[in-house]
Formats: sequence, structure tokens, C-alpha cells
Amino acid sequence: MAKQAPTLFIEDWLRTSTSINNNNNNNNNNNNKNNVASLSAQMIIQAWGALRDCVQKGAFDQRHHHFLKTLVDAKATLYVADPQAKLLISMLNSRIGYALCSSGEFHFVRLLEFLLGNWVDVEVGYDVSHGLMILHLVEWVVFRLVSSSGSKKIAIFSSDVLENPKANFAVFGVLMAAAGVLRASNRAVKQGERLNVVSGLRISAEARIEAIASNLILNIGDHSNIIIEDGEVKFLLHCLSLAASRSGGMNSTRGPLLLSLALALLIEVFPLRRFYIMILGSPTGNLGGLNPVCVKEHQDSILFKEAGAATGILCNLYASANDDDKCKVENLVWSFCHDIYLGHRQIALVLQGKSDQLLNDLERIAESAFLMVVVFALAVTKDRLTSKFSRKIQMDCSVKILVSFSCMEYFRRIRLPEYVEAIRSAAMNVQENEVACVCFVESLPSYVDLTNPQEFCRVQNGNYVWSKDEVQTARILFYLRVIPTCISFLPSYVFRKVVAAPMYLYMWHPNNKVARASHSVFSAFITSEMESDEDERILLKEQLVFYYMKRSLEAYPGVTPFDGVVSGVSALVRHLPAGSPSIYFCVHSLVEKANGLCREVMNLKDSELWKNWQGDSEPCKKIIELLMQLISLVDIQVLPEMMKLLAQLIIQLPKDGQNMVLNELYALVAESDDVIRKPTLVSWLQSLSFLCSQATAANETCTDEQRSENSLSLQNVMARL
Repeated sequence: MAKQAPTLFIEDWLRTSTSINNNNNNNNNNNNKNNVASLSAQMIIQAWGALRDCVQKGAFDQRHHHFLKTLVDAKATLYVADPQAKLLISMLNSRIGYALCSSGEFHFVRLLEFLLGNWVDVEVGYDVSHGLMILHLVEWVVFRLVSSSGSKKIAIFSSDVLENPKANFAVFGVLMAAAGVLRASNRAVKQGERLNVVSGLRISAEARIEAIASNLILNIGDHSNIIIEDGEVKFLLHCLSLAASRSGGMNSTRGPLLLSLALALLIEVFPLRRFYIMILGSPTGNLGGLNPVCVKEHQDSILFKEAGAATGILCNLYASANDDDKCKVENLVWSFCHDIYLGHRQIALVLQGKSDQLLNDLERIAESAFLMVVVFALAVTKDRLTSKFSRKIQMDCSVKILVSFSCMEYFRRIRLPEYVEAIRSAAMNVQENEVACVCFVESLPSYVDLTNPQEFCRVQNGNYVWSKDEVQTARILFYLRVIPTCISFLPSYVFRKVVAAPMYLYMWHPNNKVARASHSVFSAFITSEMESDEDERILLKEQLVFYYMKRSLEAYPGVTPFDGVVSGVSALVRHLPAGSPSIYFCVHSLVEKANGLCREVMNLKDSELWKNWQGDSEPCKKIIELLMQLISLVDIQVLPEMMKLLAQLIIQLPKDGQNMVLNELYALVAESDDVIRKPTLVSWLQSLSFLCSQATAANETCTDEQRSENSLSLQNVMARL
């Protein structure tokens, strides 16, 4: 027997699904759950039946309010099929529906909203004409509602109470019905239905949305205004964003629609700038006029939860817009990023330790805003960074994307493919062009702005500490990572004027990752070449070394990451001219630092410190190992001085320390294939072994005064090395 087609009536579906019992399971808990589910299903069935009788008889009494409430309360699991959709439409088109709207019946309006937002999912064979019927019916009813008097406030969204319920409900109904038509037509296209039957409905629906958007842009006026006080304008922005997210896609090329959706996202969906101003506007620097509950409610709103879909529509509209409208939206997004960076820096310092929950809620909104920026930036790169645009436009766009990403870097919590693709496209354009490279690097905050920003000192009552500013640190880390990729196109004067001071500053940052990135920038510049200013570049490299060694070794051990020092020192001894004074200074500085570290632990009697180079002796060991590596790296002119200083250092070590170093030196020299310096190193190592044995014997049998004399007497011997 053929299987019967499933019925579309929700009552039958509920009755069937809730009557299934497991006859083999007599567990009381399961029976209770089945009873509750059955009771809930019966209530829903009864409610739909009562509303059907209500429409048929044309009579609505008090008990029907209870049935409406039952359906609204159950909407999380409510399934609206074709019969239920037609029932609600019939009710909407009757005098009962008009009376309910006019009286502001909350539950009926909520049920209507549920229908408008979900009618496309109704199993009606994806009949697009059904959507147009809803559109006309909603327009007819809501505009009749506008002309009526005495209407109460109608709550459309859970957190919004409309100031002008009649007009706003009309616009809301039109937008949501139009969005439903668009969504249905998009699904019809996927089903392979004829486009000429869909197309007329799309034109009608998009025309309504575009008209509302055009009027809205005229009312807003100045697009740079980040706070909108007009409640009706705010609500229309909400409606447009929600309609866009539920439309499934638009083909409009009208600029006002693109611009209004961008404003909706940047001002209302992600109202961070408004929140920041409310917090910072307080003279005491506390929460100001911002209620933390508002932030939490915004996170839970439909508007915020559907931001991703609205962003996708924004990118689609952007792709088909003209260049002037594209530039307007791009500038809005880039300005938004900069404002978020400045605002969040301040509120993070204000709220940290005082209102951590509020700060976390704001950052969750900002994380979503970051995702919006990334998706939009990727759309921009695919459009702007193509051959149809001039090189200047491509460079300008790439720089703005990188700067904007630097401002939002603090909110990057995951590695997104879209982020990687967008930043790669932008960075490749910048790193191959000197003008773009200079433009990007010059956007790096100055040393004064990093260490003593006046507005932050005011907020912090003069107690601003640059290393604790995590938002700023994330931005600078972005620059420190990108600059090495374009260092070969960066003129020396720009590096000296813009990069050097922040680079040195962040070498002392307590975050090891940030400090290492600063060392990487130094290494990248030292190894870079640029034909147009090679002489100036070499001079600057040598000048940078002196403060680099001082800055690095002063904070070691502790802040300075040793692998950062290794990369910097290795780069300078390889790439500076042979016999450079900077290389001599580098070697002297390392030996002096090693001497100081060894003296600190020299009097410790624990022999294990020197046998295994553990504990307090480990920093000293690392410096000595670096010096030993330099033996095979420094040029021949510096090598004699290098060997002399290293010998002086090794002789002063305890016997166990000497043995460890000599063993490593033996292995290093034995493995060397440098036929030029190997004979010299072998002779030097033999002499060093002899001197170590002499110095050890003398120090073990002499007083402190005699040790000093012995040390002086050995200077002449070491001078021959």
C-alpha cells in the first residue's frame, strides 16, 4: 500500500507527533514528559481551532485573548503551515483583525510579526504570489490603522516601544512583507521556477524598500553624525536592517538603500560609539548615562543577532553600486573602525576592575563588529584591487584597509579565512609600492601619542601607563608584524622618524610576543636593502645598533626575549660593513653583560649551577652561547677582538663553567668548515685551554689580592690571542 502524503494541518501533525509512545518503556519520567508535551499540543490545537471559529463566526470575545497568548508563548516551537498562515491572513483582513490592531492588542501583533517573519517557510509550494497577497493586505490594514485614532502603543520588538505606533507599524509591516516577497522569490529561483513570474514581485517589493530608504537618507542629513536622537529615524534604521537580513538578497543598485543599511549597521546594530560617549560623558568617569542592562538587551535583540545576514546584503549592494556611493560607505566603515579604537581604549581603562561585566558585554558587540568589518573589507578588496581601477586607487584602498584592521585588531579572537584573504590582498599591494608603504607606516601613532596621550591622562587622572593599554598594544603589534613585509620599500628617513621610537619602546613591553615583534622589525631593517638611499641606510643601521644593544641588554633577563636579541645580533653582524664600529660595540656589550651576570652568581657555592648552567647561571650561559656562535659569523677584522674578549670572559668563570664552555668550543671548531678562520680558531682554543688551567690553579691557591695580580699578569698573554 502506498504511503500517504503527510498532511499540512498543524493540529494533525502535533497530534501524531505527541501520541507516539514507547510501549516497552514504563519510566515515570518519560510518561510525565509525554503528558506535558501532549498537554501543550492540545492547548495549541485548541487555540488554532478557537481562532478559526472566531473568523468564521465574526465574533471575538475575552477568551480569544487567552488563545492568542497561548500561541505567542509557544512560538519558539510553533510550526505555521499553509492553513494557519491563511487563517491569520483572513483574520488580518477582517474587521476583527482591524479592531485588534486599532486597540493595540499585543499578542495579536506579536503573532502577526511571527507570521511576517516566517511565512516563507510555510509549506505552500513556494507560491510567491502568496507573498504579494500578504504585502497588499498588510499595507491596506496598516494604513487604515494610521488613519484611525486612539491607538495604543504597539510593542513590535521585545526591547522597543514605538513612539509613533501607527506610522511605524505601517512601515514595519511594509518592510517585513516586502522582505518576505524577496525571500520567497529567492527560494523560488533556487527551485528553478520561471524568473519572469518572480521578477515582477521583486520589483514591487524592492521599490517599496528603496522608497523608505530614500526618505530616510533625506531625514538623516549629515552622514557623519554617529548619534541619532530622532526615535522614528532610529526605528526605521532598525526596520531596514531587519528587512535586509530577512530578504535573502536584493538586486537594488540605489545608493540610498546601500547608505541607509550601512548607517543602520554602524549606528544602530553596533551602537558602540553611542555607548562609549554615554560612559565617557560622566564627569566622574563612571558609567555615565549608560545602563548595563541596555547593553545586555541589545545583545539579545533580533537586530543584533541578524547582523551577519544584514552585512551580507550590504556587501552585495556594495558590489553593484556606483563608485561615489561605494566611497561614501567605505569612508563610513573606516571612520567607524578608528572611532571604535579611540573609544574602546578609553572605556577599557575606565571600566577595567570596576565594571568588568559591562566591559565584556561591550567587547562581545565589538567582536561582532570586527567580523562585519572583515567581511566588508574582503568585498572591497575583490572590487577595488582589480585592474579596472588605477594603481593610485588600489594603493589608497589597501592602506585604508590595513589601518582599519589595525584599529580593530584587539577584537580579533579567531583566525578567519576572510581576514587572511583580505589582509593578504591589501598587504601585497602596499609592500610593492614605496608611496603606499610610506603612507601606511606614517599612520603609526607617534611616540608621544603612545606614551602620553592627553585625553587618556585625563581619564586616568595622570596615571596612564602605555604598557597596560591593551587596545593600543594590539594595534601596534599589528604594525610591527606588517612593517617587516614592506621594509625594503621604506626610505631610511621614514624609519628613523616614525618607526624607530615605537620599536625601541615596545622592546620593553612585558608581553613577550610584542617585544619579539619589535626585535623582528629591527632585524628586518638591518637586513633590508634599498638602492635609492643605500648610503643613508647603512649609516642609520650603524646608528641604531648602539641604542638597540643598550635597550635590549638593560632589560635582560626579564623583559627582553632572548630569541629576539639573537635575531637582532645575528642580523647586524651579518649585514653591517666589515669592521663596522657597531659590530665592535655589539661584541663589547655582550661580553660586558655576560661578565655582569656571571659576577652576580660567582660567589654561589652550588656547583650544579655551573655544571648544568641552571637557575641563576642560565642567563649568563645564553649570552656566552651567543658569543660563541658569533665566532663563526663576525668578519675577519672583528674576529681578533672577539676572541680576546671571549677569552677574558671564560678565564674568569669557575672551573666547571670553563669546562662546559671549552667543550662546546671544541665541538664548534671541530664541526667548522671555514678553511680561512679554522686554523686561527684551533690555535686560539689551545692557548685558551692552557690559560684556563693556569688561571684556575692560581686562583685556587691565592688570596683575593693575588688573584687580582694574576689576572693582570695574564693580560699580556691574552693579548697574543
